[in-house]
Amino acid sequence: MTPFLAELLGTMLLIILGDGVVANVVLDKTKGHNSGWIVITTGWAFAVAVAVYAVGTFSGAHINPAVTIAMAFLGKLPWASVPVYIGAQLIGAFLGAAVVWLAYLPHWPATESRASKLAVFCTAPAIRKSPANLLSEVIGTCVLVLGVLVILTPQNLNPVHGWNAGFGPFLVGVLVWAIGLSLGGPTGYAINPARDLGPRLAHALLPIAGKGSSDWKYAWIPVAGPILGGLVAALLYKTVWPSP
Repeated sequence: MTPFLAELLGTMLLIILGDGVVANVVLDKTKGHNSGWIVITTGWAFAVAVAVYAVGTFSGAHINPAVTIAMAFLGKLPWASVPVYIGAQLIGAFLGAAVVWLAYLPHWPATESRASKLAVFCTAPAIRKSPANLLSEVIGTCVLVLGVLVILTPQNLNPVHGWNAGFGPFLVGVLVWAIGLSLGGPTGYAINPARDLGPRLAHALLPIAGKGSSDWKYAWIPVAGPILGGLVAALLYKTVWPSP
């Protein structure tokens, strides 16, 4: 499997499970309707873990442009590979969102709230203040990327030091769960440009019954914030953590 295909499939799987759990909670007349934030954050955590297990061997399972750019900044990925990875992630996210739309097809016309329909695909702030929203995404993504880098250091992956390499993706899922529970309140914790932009494009283009605006005025924040946060994390990691 090529890195392009791995990133496409991994991100698609991430969105199928991640956007899928949101659909189950917020759309009307589903079995999981109104089951709450704990269900959403847990579903996203499992989505990340499954996606990383699925394609980590083939591409490193970035499944997130913020991670890809941070890895390139640290010299762990050639810059020439960055467009390939990000292109695959965006395509995978769009396709994953389309699958969720199909899976919940009867529930779009049954749901009156346009905001709920949009929430299945992408994030929106609880209080709309651009500087604060941007900062929230920077902080959340910084914690994500720094946590991933630390969890997946060779020292931690070496069984001699107490960890098993196969446990790494699960810990990344736990990290995403923690971020959602602790830092997800202000913006819905996109922490991934592809996770937000790809499905937002799907919302704009798919014939979703009764949909409203795709909220493009906000769309730059879950793209810029995670990229900045990832770069801050990479700089911290490079400065503070010693090389193995």
